Amino acid sequence: MHRLIPFLSLLIMLFDIAAEDAVKSDPRAEFIREHYAKYEYEIPMRDGKTLFTAVYVPYDDSRTYPMLMLRTPYSVAPYGINNYRKSLAPSSEFEKEKFIFVWQDVRGRFRSEGEFVNMRPQNAYQRGGQAVDDATDTYDTIEWLVKNIPNNNGRVGMWGVSYPGYYASVGSINAHDALKAISPQAPIADWFFDDFHRNGMFALPMAFVFFDRFDNFPKDKHNFWPEGLDLPTHDGYDFFLELGSLANVNKVYFKNERPFWNDLVAHPNYDDYWKQRNVLQHLNDTEPATLVVGGWYDTEDLYGPLQTYKTMSRKNKEDHVKLVMGPWSHGQWNGEDTDNLGEAEFGFQTGEWFQENVLLPFFSQHLKGKDAKIATATMFETGANRWRRFDQWPPKNTKSLSLFFAEKESLLSEPQDKQEPFTEYLSDPHNPVPHSKKIGRGWDRPYMVEDQRFADRRPDVVSFDTEPLKNDLTLAGDIKVDLYVSTDKTAADFVVKLVDVFPGKDPNTGKLDKKNGNRHELVRWGAIRGRFRDSMSNPIPFKPNEITRVSFELYDVLHTIKRGHKLKIMVQSSMFPFLDRNPQTYVDNIFYAKDSDFVKANHRIYHDGKHNSKVVLSVLD
Repeated sequence: MHRLIPFLSLLIMLFDIAAEDAVKSDPRAEFIREHYAKYEYEIPMRDGKTLFTAVYVPYDDSRTYPMLMLRTPYSVAPYGINNYRKSLAPSSEFEKEKFIFVWQDVRGRFRSEGEFVNMRPQNAYQRGGQAVDDATDTYDTIEWLVKNIPNNNGRVGMWGVSYPGYYASVGSINAHDALKAISPQAPIADWFFDDFHRNGMFALPMAFVFFDRFDNFPKDKHNFWPEGLDLPTHDGYDFFLELGSLANVNKVYFKNERPFWNDLVAHPNYDDYWKQRNVLQHLNDTEPATLVVGGWYDTEDLYGPLQTYKTMSRKNKEDHVKLVMGPWSHGQWNGEDTDNLGEAEFGFQTGEWFQENVLLPFFSQHLKGKDAKIATATMFETGANRWRRFDQWPPKNTKSLSLFFAEKESLLSEPQDKQEPFTEYLSDPHNPVPHSKKIGRGWDRPYMVEDQRFADRRPDVVSFDTEPLKNDLTLAGDIKVDLYVSTDKTAADFVVKLVDVFPGKDPNTGKLDKKNGNRHELVRWGAIRGRFRDSMSNPIPFKPNEITRVSFELYDVLHTIKRGHKLKIMVQSSMFPFLDRNPQTYVDNIFYAKDSDFVKANHRIYHDGKHNSKVVLSVLD
């Protein structure tokens, strides 16, 4: 045993040296360690529970600093005052600029006390007394910080991506006077529409993979992530197809031990459970300056930033709320590689430009009193690959352009009456259209700009094309889809894609384009579960072979389809495994569908002069 002690001491010494070398090999981590002191606190809330909070304070105490806070359910690790984070802020420039950085485990997660509730209803102020929610926890935290952290200037900012972005939004509800600025980035806004449902279609692998671990924490304090399930394959298409009905998730894998998954199953429609968790209803008359940030190619949450901005800009001062949308996947703007996403290239480091020219100036203006001129809407124009600034979003100078589906897979500016009345395809839930040609778990990101030829060539996908454009066409705003459809069964889904079709030859040189020739680049897609065509709360079946109108919107775009390119609209009834399969037999709750409910169905898209399926685009003059 005595021989073991020197050996263990040697191991500990080697680990310490390795950790020190790791910090020194990372210039950003080394800068933080040299310029900031770390403190840890358990901050009391009004109900007596404490929230674990790590605070990083600049060593230079010759001046005061504002605080920049992030509240998270994903852990503020590493724990221990000698263990430092390798990054404290959206970019290293923030750390050089000097702020007091605050990181907090939210209620019931990791080292914080209390009960964690997913998207907790924000109703504490209505209940009064010692009632708590995420807004009161934010208020109580700020109240403690401004009174107890040395050298703070009494000003606080909040930021965060995804769930932490939601906490930044919530911080503005009955905000503390010291909270001067927030930046909700890819914030959750209404979870029925954000991550897990796309107009009723269920984002299956996202929910399955996420809640496998996120919904499996111990109730007591902890400082670790739970292990995920050991799945038989990384091929999400094969795995979820083999799984069969969603009823098998609990039978085979979760065993009713993932509480929020059970809530998803119990609430397939937009009922009061979801409405109580809609944070948008609380974003009225907020005080902090707000910079909402999102990515055009965010598969997890494109709805959140757009709806947060639209809601807050309608109900607050026009110059109070600003929006940034870049060519990014979920949170990509805080990473290093932002000149591309998958097959799409943008020409320069777009995230670095945003950090230096928008985000840091925004917080420096409102927390340090520095001058900054930030547009109401700073938007990246994909296709043309450039930043643009607007006084509002959507822009004022747009016009409506309707494009009508027609025979021979054409897309025309006027409806046609003397033509084939419909386009038909067979939808088979046992052979669904893949969401991507790549093999993966089904929750990936580059597919948002992926070449769509793999899907366009399937018989269960129908497409409608314009002629090659003679001039550039810039789309700016939402996209309205107005379909007239029928099915020979009682249930159907519809997925609509807007695609930019590149020419085979470079229009400037006339040479064959071997890299991007005939590329079908996905610009935007949207979907609807047909049962929700009239109401998200009260679904209804289709009547077999009856022509029915189905209308919905795709999320906003700012995209230029260049001259020589074509605009394509693709329609399909599956996008698997990212979206779950519709059995095409109407059942009250798809989570309980039997394997026998999954049947083939013939779907028709009508364009007969009386029933004019179309898309309506907002186009910049």
